[in-house]
Amino acid sequence: MTDDTIHLLKECDSGTKTAVNSIRQVLDSVKDPQLLSLLSDSLKAHEAIGDELHSRLSELGEKGKDPSGAARISAWAKINLSLLGDDSDKTVASLMTDGCNMGVKQLGIYKNKYPTADKDAQKTAEKLIQEETTLCEKLRQYL
Repeated sequence: MTDDTIHLLKECDSGTKTAVNSIRQVLDSVKDPQLLSLLSDSLKAHEAIGDELHSRLSELGEKGKDPSGAARISAWAKINLSLLGDDSDKTVASLMTDGCNMGVKQLGIYKNKYPTADKDAQKTAEKLIQEETTLCEKLRQYL
């Protein structure tokens, strides 16, 4: 195992926590039952990936990584200020699409930054990228 494995797993953990927090923040604003179901399913998928990450990090004797304070505040502010102005499903979809795109970008950066991470860590990062990509694609109909 390399340090790259631990670093990649921790960055995935941080990204998963950001996604879970963001989805939870918007759920009460969702009006369309299908959008609510889509986001609820994605929340469960992110939580499951997070559980996998916590288990793997624990096996390695490591703790997870929380998103930075600045990232949490920025995400909270963007979501809440946007919804304050317009709490439509279109706004929710737009916010979640932006978050998905940011997540995919960041995960791509980390995969390149930690190229010697083991195959399981790489697979977990890819699984998270795929979840974000799929959610983004499904959100398009609500934009």
